Amino acid sequence: MKVNALIMLALLCILFKPAWSQEKKYSILIKGGHVLDPKNNIDAVMDVAIEGTPGGDDGKIAAVAKNIDPALAAQIVDAKGLYVTPGLIDIHVHFFWGTDLQGTYRNGPNALPADGFTFRSGVTTVVDAGSSGWKTFETFKKQTIDLSKTRVLAMLNIVGEGMAGGKFENSLDEMDAAKTAEMAKKYPNDVVGVKLAHFSGHDWTPTDRAIEAARLADIPIMVDFGSANPVLSLEELYLKKFRAGDIYTHCFGGNSNNSGRGRESIVDVSTNKVKPYVLEARKKGVIFDVGFGGASFLLAQGQPAIKQGFYPNSISTDLHTSSMNGPMKDMNNIMSLFMAMGMDFKSVITASTWNPAREIKRENLGNLSVGSVADVAVLNLRDGDFGFYARDGKIKGKKRIETEATIKGGSIVYMLNARVEPVNLPRPEPARK
Repeated sequence: MKVNALIMLALLCILFKPAWSQEKKYSILIKGGHVLDPKNNIDAVMDVAIEGTPGGDDGKIAAVAKNIDPALAAQIVDAKGLYVTPGLIDIHVHFFWGTDLQGTYRNGPNALPADGFTFRSGVTTVVDAGSSGWKTFETFKKQTIDLSKTRVLAMLNIVGEGMAGGKFENSLDEMDAAKTAEMAKKYPNDVVGVKLAHFSGHDWTPTDRAIEAARLADIPIMVDFGSANPVLSLEELYLKKFRAGDIYTHCFGGNSNNSGRGRESIVDVSTNKVKPYVLEARKKGVIFDVGFGGASFLLAQGQPAIKQGFYPNSISTDLHTSSMNGPMKDMNNIMSLFMAMGMDFKSVITASTWNPAREIKRENLGNLSVGSVADVAVLNLRDGDFGFYARDGKIKGKKRIETEATIKGGSIVYMLNARVEPVNLPRPEPARK
């Protein structure tokens, strides 16, 4: 009886054998694209093979080589004339979307649901930058991190409630370093940093508490200064407060004047040069992140900095309901903007993949090494006459990045022009009676 059952099981396996069975070595083969993998210094036309369960999230990079046999793969992505890069990593978003009308970016209407705004831009990993704090993180994890196909990580706000408006964000009583660190250590797979944002006032206490929380949890801090009169000195922040690996976001923002009030900028408007202490901070290991946002980028800061060779370590969006419909739009748009300002394409890809992966200490991401997570973006670098703008003006550009396909964990999650064959894997045929 047992022998008959085993024979029947074997017959069923044969009859139900799917297209991606063991006769296919790879689940996906990305064919003929120009591979840019900054970690491994690959910059050439090559194929990328992925192995894993089709439709699953366990895919790994199996091979990066020339002329891989397409017969070995269940699905072929035609990437001829396109660029193939690691999946993009956006380390500044606000995805704690919810129904608390008073919550702003904390479980509120100013945030966005992750999967609707990532894959179409080649983004496979995001970091929510301080929308939740130690009091609200577990709600964020339950309703966003655990339910999203996008890989959502978090920086905990030093404010316990998170980014819930001035009432909370300007309250020192809400800023608890020990409890913030405790929550970060409880969820090390999800929490990658501590965030300070929006505090207004000439007071270093919020910064000190955020840095203490980050020190206790052994993770970096990301700082988004609010405003102060007089300004809180960036030189003191970078050279006395920050450790190597700490992150200054909105790095091309600020007031861009010499008023001494509000938020200081990194380019001296009197000389149009990056300030000397900023260059010293970079040598120290301070990270400069874009965090474009709704009004946190100035061409008057970005253009002279890029012209002097001061590129951001990481490009990020500060994606939320306001920024997505303004000058920022999405990751591809601001990557294109930085090219229009003079940053080369390879540096833009580095600042959108491998650099942010290292900044958040997730070096299994942001690269196409064999064995790494199979997160891949297939990008079209279009030629044309394009325009980009910010709150202080506009510029022209000749290149625009557009996402053709996105693969997350070995699964095709976005396609623009159906460059995949077959588009859908055949389902197994039912057994004949």
